[in-house]
Order: sequence, then structure tokens, then C-alpha cells
Amino acid sequence: MLDRRLERLERELMLVARCSVLTPRERKGCQATDPQTAESEQPTAKRDTGPDLRKETRAESRGEPRTESRGEPRTEPRTESGTESRGEPGPDPCATTPARLDRSGYLLLSRLDAEGAMSIGQLADALQLDVSTVNRQTGALLRAGLVERIPDPDGGLARKLRVTSQGADRMAAERTCRQTGLSRLLESWTLEDVIRLEDVLTRFNREVERQEGRAWPRETHDAE
Repeated sequence: MLDRRLERLERELMLVARCSVLTPRERKGCQATDPQTAESEQPTAKRDTGPDLRKETRAESRGEPRTESRGEPRTEPRTESGTESRGEPGPDPCATTPARLDRSGYLLLSRLDAEGAMSIGQLADALQLDVSTVNRQTGALLRAGLVERIPDPDGGLARKLRVTSQGADRMAAERTCRQTGLSRLLESWTLEDVIRLEDVLTRFNREVERQEGRAWPRETHDAE
């Protein structure tokens, strides 16, 4: 039962974030700004190029530890990749995953998996995105061999996209990775709290979908 809860909870978390996953046009109930546009609209702050900063930059280029303005080394622990680490999170459940899917690719594959083959136009309409945006994102999936173009089974002129066996494997691995991480995150939660979180997220997503008029295809036994 908990496995099914985690599966549905992972899906609802994906749907909560979908407004910022791709580069959308204006949407009813959800708007996201193009990061490039947002950056160009921000006032340009004058960069501090004082002697301390120049000294740190030269030191970092030589591989030396960065120092603060007092001349003391930074003390935050770092991982092997050089990123800062907070506490002891334990082993990464996705460390053995060969290649992680980005959020946009995962969302598109999940939609095709849930609904079956769809055209570019149908995907754009379902996700309320510009056709050019969906075309760019699906192009990356096509080049990676994760989706393929097929003739419309109903005889339509527009060709449709279908998840390949490689795409299904990658999506399943990504889903397992996400659910494993979610399980570790919620390991101290009671089952009642997990159920409550899933119910609230599902209610939120269904309300967004109702206002947009674009329901995500859920399985009929989701309510169990």
C-alpha cells in the first residue's frame, strides 16, 4: 500500500512543479517567466572587484581553497564533486543511475506513457505550452532514442510520438530513483501523514487542472 502511495505522491509532486518545467506561454492559473527574459529585466548590480575578490579568484584558479574576506578558509564540508554538503545525507539512491532525465524530459515521457502516442500539437495543448517549446523538448528525446515518430493510428495527417523501449526503461529508472529518494525523505513520517500529503497535493493539482480544463490522465483505482 505504501509503495502505491509513494508512486502516486511522486506523480503529484511532478505535476505541482510542471508550470516551471518547460518554457511555457501564459497559462490560466499558472504563469512562468522565461529565465532569460527575467534575467535581462533585472537591474545589473555592480560587481565587487576589490583586492580580496581578485585574490580569491586567482587562488581558486590555482586550485587553492577559497578564503573569506578575513583571510580564513571556508569551513563548509564539500562533496567529492565540490558542491557544499549539509550534514550526512547518506548514500545517493540514484548514484548507480547511468543518466538522469531532466524534469522536462521526464514530464513529457510521463505524459506519453499515461496517454499513449500523441502529436506535437496534442502535447502542446495538454501541457498548455507553445508548439515550438514542445518541438524543441521532444527533439531532444528523439535524438536520444527515447521517443519515436509513428503514423497516426487513426489515419490523421500529423505523425505522433511514442515512447520507445529505451525511453520506457529510462523513465522507469528515473521514477524508481525519485520514489526511492522520496521514501528516504519521508522515512520518519507516519502512514497517516503520507496519506494526508498525497491527498492535499492531489486536490491541489486537480483544482489547477479543473481551472485550466486540462486533466492529467490518472488511473481509475487512484482513489483506493
